[in-house]
Amino acid sequence: MPEKKTDRRTLKTRKSICDAFAELLAEKELHKVTVQEIADKADVNRVTFYKHYLDVYDLYDKIEEDVLVELGLLMLQLGELRSEEFFSHLIGYISENKSIFKMIFSPNGTSRLREKFGKIMEGLFRQLLTEQQDLDLNDSRTIFQSCYRTQGCIAVIEKWVRNDLAEPKEFIIKTISELDKNTEKLITKK
Repeated sequence: MPEKKTDRRTLKTRKSICDAFAELLAEKELHKVTVQEIADKADVNRVTFYKHYLDVYDLYDKIEEDVLVELGLLMLQLGELRSEEFFSHLIGYISENKSIFKMIFSPNGTSRLREKFGKIMEGLFRQLLTEQQDLDLNDSRTIFQSCYRTQGCIAVIEKWVRNDLAEPKEFIIKTISELDKNTEKLITKK
């Protein structure tokens, strides 16, 4: 049986609900966000919300799943690029999905999504290090170096997102690329 395509109106409604939820989550804790608040902010009624999601937690889980799939695919595609190209694509993606990333880095979130984002990036850096230096994937030094590199990148991204993307993308791309290149040089020195 052919898979039914989702129409544009449905996609627009879901995006509106997700954006409204992300904005609310940037302001308050997950367990304090209500369906009614989301519906009001998204300018839809509660019935429309329930057509797409079971509850607030189902919405969070679906956003998390979608973001992780998209980030995972992005990381796989970008793994072979130079640092500046990689971060250009990543920062562009974050800019396009600003409300979701505000949710990810909100102190009111569950931090699950931030941790999983970090694990995806760390896995990519670890893979690249093992290939560059012909090391074992489970080498302790590689594990810790990848962790350090990842957390530095995420700290810059988080600072930018929490500051409402006030700095131009180009500035963030240049800054994070330079920091990452220097970190990579230190790590790959023998």
